[in-house]
Amino acid sequence: MQVNKKAWPLLSICGLKQRIDTQPDYQRPAVWDSAQRQLLIDTILRGYDVPKLYWRKVASAPDKYEVVDGQQRIRTVWEVHAGEFGLSKSNDPIEGLDVRNLHYEELPEDLRLRFDTYNMDVVILSDTDEDEVREMFLRLQNGTTLKAQEKRNAMPGKMRDFVKKLAEHKIFANSGFSNSRYTFDLVAAQMVLVELAGGPANAKNADLNRMYKDNQEFDVAGEKAKKVRRVLEYLLSAFPSKTPELERFSLLSLYMLTSHMLDRYAFQGRQNDLAQWFIKFEILRRAEEKKPVDQMADPDLVIYHEKTSHSTDAKDSLEWRHQFLLRNFLESCPDLELKDDQRLFTHDQRMAIYRRDDGICRVRLKCDGAKCNWDSWEADHIKPWAKGGRTTVANGQVACLACNPAKSDAA
Repeated sequence: MQVNKKAWPLLSICGLKQRIDTQPDYQRPAVWDSAQRQLLIDTILRGYDVPKLYWRKVASAPDKYEVVDGQQRIRTVWEVHAGEFGLSKSNDPIEGLDVRNLHYEELPEDLRLRFDTYNMDVVILSDTDEDEVREMFLRLQNGTTLKAQEKRNAMPGKMRDFVKKLAEHKIFANSGFSNSRYTFDLVAAQMVLVELAGGPANAKNADLNRMYKDNQEFDVAGEKAKKVRRVLEYLLSAFPSKTPELERFSLLSLYMLTSHMLDRYAFQGRQNDLAQWFIKFEILRRAEEKKPVDQMADPDLVIYHEKTSHSTDAKDSLEWRHQFLLRNFLESCPDLELKDDQRLFTHDQRMAIYRRDDGICRVRLKCDGAKCNWDSWEADHIKPWAKGGRTTVANGQVACLACNPAKSDAA
């Protein structure tokens, strides 16, 4: 078999249409959709590189060819040149020119010329027999199509850089799944997505693609970025060594659980509790899944298994798993205290405190228990809020306008 490479302009390839067979019997049918074809044309008009074409020379005088690899690209070029379809309605400008929905004949002259003269590398196979060409076809088709995360890994922008750096965090190396085809990057991206959303959200490929595109200027030093790193550090301190129970779906769920707990509970220093609970939960879950469904001790584990087996990245699946694990964890650690994010007493709480105290100042630093009018008193925390006091009626008292600042000064 002889192999020769030539650079052929697209106009010449279009002129050879009648002498190129794109459907020899070993070829698969055309499968590209409109978006794929439009992307190729955009690539050509921007002057980006397009993979080589492989043709088998089957006749001479005139030369005739069979397409071994690249039939989708060739057919797309022919169809565009013939005006059978145009660029996408959302196509970005090319060199400042609006090309949305334009067909070949509608393109500015410079872009049409660029299309016509664009050189494609064509590898010509000659002096080949059927076995050789089929072997070449199989070898060329043996390459694996890029998965979504591999494509995202090549996207520009700070979000891509941030996720790439997160994927190097040791918690991923300590997990029970491999980084085959950028799986660490995938899970890290999902973690960022749910953090940006403030909780469970759709974390499918389309959603991640949108996140990368919309956050090309992501603030890697901002609060959201800091929060993601803080959660990963917490998880690493909980699982400092290899933990095979940390599967892809469970690591994302643990991220959501930990993020929630750090926001709403006094959770610092509870890493050991988290780790012990999770390992016990996994032991139980794996044992229960071996039983017939009607013999499982907790029917919710049946649902959990379903939610981790199908549509695992959908919002309803992530939400259900999050609520199930949160409830399970809080049952195992009943002493966990909520943080009180509410500093000011509500109107209803103030009314209850005022009526209970008969409107009489209970602080008595500047008065002897003055009777306060409704419009001239403050609801005071008995145990100061800054020292962990709760914003509850039980921890509230009436303070006159003189005593309230005096107590603050004394504290």
